[in-house]
Amino acid sequence: MSNTPHLPRRDEGHPYQDATLPVEQRVEDLISRMTLAEKAGQLFHQMIAMHPDGSTVERGDAAMMETDTTHIVTGQRLTHVNLLGQYAPRAMATWHNNLQALAAETRLGIPVTLSTDPRHSFTDNMGASFNAGAFSAWPEALGFGALQDAEAVRRFADIMRREYVAVGFRTALHPQIDLATEPRWSRQSGTFGSDAHITGKLVRAYVEGLQGQTLGKDSVSAMVKHFPGGGAQLDGEDPHFPWGREQVYPGGMRDYHLAPFKEAIAAGCAQMMPYYGMPVGTDWEEVGFGINQGVVTGLLRQQLGFDGIVCTDWGLVTDQDIFGERHQARAWGLEGLPPLEKAYRVLQAGCDQFGGESCPELIIELVEAGRVPESRLDASLRRILRQKFTLGLFDEQRYVDPDLAEETVGHADFVAEGAAVQRRSLTVLVNKDSVLPIARRPKVYIQNFPTALVEQYADVVGTPAEADFALLRLRTPYEPRANRFESHFHGGTLAFTPEVLKPLLAVMEQVPTIVCLNLERPAVIPEIAENAAALMTDYGASLDALLDVVFGKATPEGRLPFELPRSMEAVRAARSDVPNDTENPVFAYGYGLSL
Repeated sequence: MSNTPHLPRRDEGHPYQDATLPVEQRVEDLISRMTLAEKAGQLFHQMIAMHPDGSTVERGDAAMMETDTTHIVTGQRLTHVNLLGQYAPRAMATWHNNLQALAAETRLGIPVTLSTDPRHSFTDNMGASFNAGAFSAWPEALGFGALQDAEAVRRFADIMRREYVAVGFRTALHPQIDLATEPRWSRQSGTFGSDAHITGKLVRAYVEGLQGQTLGKDSVSAMVKHFPGGGAQLDGEDPHFPWGREQVYPGGMRDYHLAPFKEAIAAGCAQMMPYYGMPVGTDWEEVGFGINQGVVTGLLRQQLGFDGIVCTDWGLVTDQDIFGERHQARAWGLEGLPPLEKAYRVLQAGCDQFGGESCPELIIELVEAGRVPESRLDASLRRILRQKFTLGLFDEQRYVDPDLAEETVGHADFVAEGAAVQRRSLTVLVNKDSVLPIARRPKVYIQNFPTALVEQYADVVGTPAEADFALLRLRTPYEPRANRFESHFHGGTLAFTPEVLKPLLAVMEQVPTIVCLNLERPAVIPEIAENAAALMTDYGASLDALLDVVFGKATPEGRLPFELPRSMEAVRAARSDVPNDTENPVFAYGYGLSL
């Protein structure tokens, strides 16, 4: 029996509330009834938290982040929020309904559009994604890049859509279709790899899986990012932080990075997010993409014909505290301007929404001062409200059913499909003397695998000397950063330190060693590749998946979605915008062995 509430809205009986009327008529009627404050609130897309029991977080509550839900919805009149954190499906659905009921009691009853960062894989970084938790678990996007299978991507996106809609998510802050051309960049696990053609093919499938052939009441709106391509970061530093603000094109391949976005637009993606990066040495103004009129209006709107919602990346206007540390607004190139001027530049650039902000008073001030005409807000409101109506949020899709949410999220069939793709995406790079797959029950020495799990496949022993094989689980090296927020973005070196590498090689000298390496970036591993009996990489996979391939219960099909460099010297000498540009890589793009 459904637990979906049906609550009345205030001020009923107007054309915008009539589901039989055309969407455009409803949009225009609603805009005509909105106050300036109500219009300004629609332009913000803020982060929000919830309590694990499904209740809303209010001022003074202990929660993962300080939130005043009632003030955001009824005071500031925001109706776009990005949920942070992991919760049980029933609790998420209940919270979503509570939030919608709160919005329904406002003067116009405009429903909330709930968004999320990726939450179907293994990376947990509050600034970029959450691990799967209760949702079905799949490889990171790199794993799909390793498979190059558009139908697998389409199926994944369709299952994601079902799970999202069940708990109330109607906007996906993904896919991320930057190209992994700078090996040190921390955001590569969210990409499909370094190849623009493959990325373009896969993003089409991704958008179709989330949205369908056209956006409708069962769709999730895809916010494709980061326009016009965020992979070419100077020295691989990320523009979440001021030392990573510069985006460079020493190889002249700006159009190569743009190509996948053309495919996303052709597939009908509903939304677009420009990145923080500030282009340097081009004919574009040297300011961040979200405040760059030549990029947003000139390129995206006019040249490419995109008429969906453009939402900035999070936090361009106001300084914010993250993990107790102060972070400046990320309007790179305009850091010295006050928040009012940054907000003005976002609107002037052609963006519709401010991501990660809730300061509608700035928009009100700009309009009342005569600097921004109200008609400029209306142009953005048409795009924003059109999607709410199209998604059915004003009508039967406002509320969700907690029973159905509990039944849908993490459904056994979805989990099984995700697990199968995890296994398919694994990539075998070394297999000396055909050591893989292991057909018998050997004695194994393990590192970073749980004994109880491995004992389902083999007998675990305490030293390499006792073992037939060693089984090592490794992760891509990175450079630890002191900043708490930045510590979640793994950047810097890609090579193991001598202190870490020496004992690994010592194991390999004693016993044939199978290395399972998680690749979130292109690791520099020439010594491991030379000395391991077998080397297999993953891009987000369970330990069960790794062991199933090692012991012949599943077949890997992956091919490298980027090359693996031979040295950090080669990485530093490569051009940040050019794919697979390091000299004499250990493994080339597309390499992989079959078992």
